[in-house]
Amino acid sequence: MKNNQPLSSLNVLNFSGVQMRTFHITWFTFFMCFFGWFGLAPLMPTIREDLGLTKGQVGNIIIASVSATIIARLLIGRLCDTWGPRKTYTSLLVLCSIPVFLVGLSHSYETFLLFRLAIGVIGASFVITQYHTSVMFAPNIKGTANAVAGGWGNLGGGITNMVMPLIFAGIVGLGYTKGEAWRLAMIVPGTLLLICAVLYFKFTKDSPEGNYEDINRTIVKKEKPNIMEVITDWRVWALSICYAMSFGMEITFDNVAALHFVDNFGVDQKMAGLLAGLFGFMNIFARALGGIWADKIGKTKGLSGKGKLLALLIALEGLGLIFFASSNTLPMAIGSMILFALFLKMANGANYALTPFINSKNVGLVAGIVGAGGNIGGMMMGFLFKSDKLTYAEAFQYVGMAAIVAALLILVTKFNKTAKVEKSELVENLA
Repeated sequence: MKNNQPLSSLNVLNFSGVQMRTFHITWFTFFMCFFGWFGLAPLMPTIREDLGLTKGQVGNIIIASVSATIIARLLIGRLCDTWGPRKTYTSLLVLCSIPVFLVGLSHSYETFLLFRLAIGVIGASFVITQYHTSVMFAPNIKGTANAVAGGWGNLGGGITNMVMPLIFAGIVGLGYTKGEAWRLAMIVPGTLLLICAVLYFKFTKDSPEGNYEDINRTIVKKEKPNIMEVITDWRVWALSICYAMSFGMEITFDNVAALHFVDNFGVDQKMAGLLAGLFGFMNIFARALGGIWADKIGKTKGLSGKGKLLALLIALEGLGLIFFASSNTLPMAIGSMILFALFLKMANGANYALTPFINSKNVGLVAGIVGAGGNIGGMMMGFLFKSDKLTYAEAFQYVGMAAIVAALLILVTKFNKTAKVEKSELVENLA
């Protein structure tokens, strides 16, 4: 009998049925989106030399790479609801493949900056991934499914750092110059985006019942969110600040890691990409671990317990960053990087294990504000890393200090402001 209902369990070894097929295709597509979004990051040592970029200009490029995502994420959710995640994702992939293919035509800072800004729109793929996964799974398993899909997708940021320098080196080995090689290398992620577009359109459905146009779906008019109730709730902003410190640092590190290892430890671009890739590789388990750990604590300690866990993880991330910034040997830098990466990615998961419980009547609005905080954090950190007065190590140190302050803010925040949200109420509002 055909199962056209959301699944109530997650078996990652299952590839049958529209629900699990969509789950695997959506996290894999999100994974590949990182090749387009951050494919240039591990090649920046070569690009910086080829285009004659200053530190300030590199910083502006970093800011541009995450800025467009903020606006795109605000718009893409509505398209998923009206047009359907299948068509929305397919269109996003095709549209964003264009600047990925064409960025190789850049021969000046200005044109490269504009292409980098356009490529940043692909970061909105996270919203579609989370939306589509939520549609395919029942409320009791949505959190876990979203954490796994998001974590495995984010893993692409690490693999991109590892693989793109190898592609670059292979092209150089064919006889092309370094200036030609980084341009030709971007054909690979552009092609991957188009392949994923075809896979997504052909092999996924908007919902377990089918595509929206086939099931005559009508959008239920929901009660308008109480915006003032949300924006006057300090807990929302505390979580947003913490997500700025965790996810904001994650996308910033994806952008600057290769440059940091090249400039401070004298490794070549290929090795720098490999080292930076270790940071992203932690997503294979760490984000899900943070969410699972938070849910277990929440069963006995409620929202207050989840808040204390998040404060601990953000504080440990901050300490790890400070340790990383002060590392004067490569082994010490690698060890401290893995340490702060673990806590950072666990904090991402723990944050979104707490966010849905803040305001049960405005779950989407709260999640949107917290999520936007991550990209705004990445944008603001870009200004630290573009400063000619600060080294990258000093910028990491300041972010680490800011993370500890954010942890203190979370620690003093009273998350049990209202009565404990019962499981049935949360299920009703997330369904």
